[in-house]
Amino acid sequence: MSDIFTLTPDEGDGGEPTPQKKRKRRRSKPVIALITLASVLVGVIVIIGVVGGVYASRLANSFNDNATKIEQAFPEESTRPAPAPDGAMNILLMGSDSRADATTIDDPSSSDQRTDSMMLVHVDADRENVYVMSIMRDLYVPIPDHGSNKINAAFAYGGSPLTVQTVEQLLGVRIDHVAIIDFEGFKGMTTALGGVDVFSPQAFSTKGGFSYVAGLNKLEGDAALAFVRERYAFADADFTRVKNQQAFVKGLANTILSRSTLTDPGKVSAFVTAMSPYLTVDREFDIGTIASLGVSLRSIDASKMHFFTVPTAGTGSVGGQSIVNVDQSGLDAVKAALANDSLNTLPIAQN
Repeated sequence: MSDIFTLTPDEGDGGEPTPQKKRKRRRSKPVIALITLASVLVGVIVIIGVVGGVYASRLANSFNDNATKIEQAFPEESTRPAPAPDGAMNILLMGSDSRADATTIDDPSSSDQRTDSMMLVHVDADRENVYVMSIMRDLYVPIPDHGSNKINAAFAYGGSPLTVQTVEQLLGVRIDHVAIIDFEGFKGMTTALGGVDVFSPQAFSTKGGFSYVAGLNKLEGDAALAFVRERYAFADADFTRVKNQQAFVKGLANTILSRSTLTDPGKVSAFVTAMSPYLTVDREFDIGTIASLGVSLRSIDASKMHFFTVPTAGTGSVGGQSIVNVDQSGLDAVKAALANDSLNTLPIAQN
């Protein structure tokens, strides 16, 4: 364990590692940030691939001009896995509150910023399927040069480079692109689309007064925020919250791919314009890369987007803080499937 950091409780979403030199308390919404990021990237890439032409070029330019670039997104090359030989792509999505302290999210030094939620997006080599794997924020893993800790501590210790190195070490595959988002644009995104239809497997209510039915819910603004944030209403807390996050991204993908969205230039432009200023991406994830990926994914629909969670083995406790244990045998199967571009063979990735 680093001498600088200890595991201390935090307000709101539970305890996370915090630098001793910075005891600042604030409400953070990294879950919202992550879901927004996944939604925006899926939306921009799919829209560009489907609509094509000058209109798509304008959307891509809007994204490229407004998104912030990370100067140092990756660790030293000597520490990294080799690129996938077959052309499969892995994108690491992270959520962060850029208002946490005076540092910026592209600063690799230690800070009070965290990535309480992560998703790995795996685009298979033949561009026929997209797999989105949630990584539990409390997953207890080795962090290079910092011992073992919750995975969300990696960003606080060393920003994007150390987070990428931690995930690459955990999964054994190279991260090709990184994208981070602040949560501020979430309401504008859902409003721009006229709401998002999301399926909830169970009815529940939040302390903030929002209620959801079992089945289809049309979510917009504060109701959408509450849906993806809620965990106290569930016996298994974060585990159901992750499932709801995945349900929201799937519902948003369906909304984006619907005829009513794709045939409405104003709605599409509003969506991209509302969100791109809150995005931070690695320098190579530019207009050319996005356009190329979008075209290659032009046959994708919501049925070819698969959501699952990194295999876990229940919860435990370290230093008085709750952690999520890795299911090593399950993780080994995921690692092998990622390396071989064969996630379609895993039952957990076939939903």
